[in-house]
Amino acid sequence: MTLGWLALARGTIDRMAERRRDEDWVAAAWAGSRVLVVDEQGRVPVRLTDRPELVFTPSRRAPKGQRILLGVDEDKIAYFAVRAPIPDDLHDAEPAGLRRIGALLDDLHSTLLTQAVAMAAWHGAHGFCPRCGGATKAIAAGHVRVCLHDGTEQYPRLDPAVIMLVADTEDRVLLARGTTWPERRQSVLAGFIEPGESIEQAVVREVKEEVGLAVHDVQYCGSQPWPLPQSLMLGFTCRAEAGQRLITDQTELVEARWYTRDELKAAALNGDVLLPGRVSIARQLIEYWYGADLPGGWGL
Repeated sequence: MTLGWLALARGTIDRMAERRRDEDWVAAAWAGSRVLVVDEQGRVPVRLTDRPELVFTPSRRAPKGQRILLGVDEDKIAYFAVRAPIPDDLHDAEPAGLRRIGALLDDLHSTLLTQAVAMAAWHGAHGFCPRCGGATKAIAAGHVRVCLHDGTEQYPRLDPAVIMLVADTEDRVLLARGTTWPERRQSVLAGFIEPGESIEQAVVREVKEEVGLAVHDVQYCGSQPWPLPQSLMLGFTCRAEAGQRLITDQTELVEARWYTRDELKAAALNGDVLLPGRVSIARQLIEYWYGADLPGGWGL
């Protein structure tokens, strides 16, 4: 089973990986490119119409900052990101983040935004070598950082995490509220994969740790980048035998409870439960189990 639509796993663009170290090609691509400015908060300029769209800057007017080659579209137009303050002179544009607009953009703009935010965050956090502490500089069109002291190359960091919808043998779904979340906000369970662990083992371990349930029938559903700042979410469903006692990990969760389809729809309609926004894979897992769209949610 695969999820039919994931907000941040859409669109295709040729990332031109084979050209990143060709400095002449990169310089020529930059000269005619469209540039997406990403600020330190991960915001980009957006035109908020009925169909929101990213606002690009011609390379000749782009602000100074770290340049990152995003790729080339089917019309051979090159796109770059620049990590810098958003210019004030972009007509009809305002800063917006991925949570707000990621699910609303078209396929091309969604994939450009997701990559740009992820890469800008990586550059912002990796100015120094993790081996010797020396300063690093960007090479390969912004996709590698090299240590100026020992010459080692550092590549963009990615943290794989599992996110799983738990259903029981009475066909109920489990939702939980994190300790830092406001009242009524609920979602499925998730956690990072540990060293020496398979993704299926991580699903079983995380469910046991967070709510005390033994699960089986672990099924992969799809994946989605989550560059807030550097995760890759691997989506699963799994099954728990009904009647097991819920034991919530109070360091991570305030509460967890089971819902039938009718209970979940009613709770979402009257606002007793605020589901994840449509930008997240969590929302897609819940609606896949439910079998249709559900009302409401936090974020977009």
